[in-house]
Amino acid sequence: MAKYFDVHPDNPQPRLISQVVELLRADGLIAYPTDSCYALGCRLGNKEGIDRIREIRSLGSDHHFTLICRDFAQFGQFVHVSNALFRLVKAATPGGYTFILPATKELPRRLLHPRKKTVGVRIPDHVVTQALLVELGEPLVSSTLLLPDESEPLTQGWEIKERLDHVVDAVIDSGECGATPTTVVDFSQDEPEILRRGTGDPSLFE
Repeated sequence: MAKYFDVHPDNPQPRLISQVVELLRADGLIAYPTDSCYALGCRLGNKEGIDRIREIRSLGSDHHFTLICRDFAQFGQFVHVSNALFRLVKAATPGGYTFILPATKELPRRLLHPRKKTVGVRIPDHVVTQALLVELGEPLVSSTLLLPDESEPLTQGWEIKERLDHVVDAVIDSGECGATPTTVVDFSQDEPEILRRGTGDPSLFE
């Protein structure tokens, strides 16, 4: 049964954040709100957690997982970013964008796109998510909480608790969460390609 954490959206209770992070460090899988919509997340080294995300969402091997990063220092450890691209991406973050970039050798192969050797990265503009990332000290491996055969992500913490009670270890509720995923921009080729239009303004990269 999943633990349910009712976290204040503007002043997250440190005790609750610490409890969630303890659970993550013990290889737990959480459902948590972001500045776009709910996501499933686990720590980088949690192979079972990554497999559980694949199972919950019925994902194929070519799915791009996303590293939810605290800041650019963390971002730069795991993906290759040129100086010109860094300026472009920095102007659009934190916020509702996911960037597909070539991964560094710091990342386990199971997280990479099997052919492209790329991964998604983003820096969220969400108080609770940032509090988790600061306490955890590493990125969260994440994927939008969009269930198979459903067109809209789940948006309410209580509903997620009801529906995923036996497949996740914790649900964080910090109030209303949106239903629009991030805008996904692929920078792995010479020209940026918009793979999904979402919360971030795609015109910045067109």
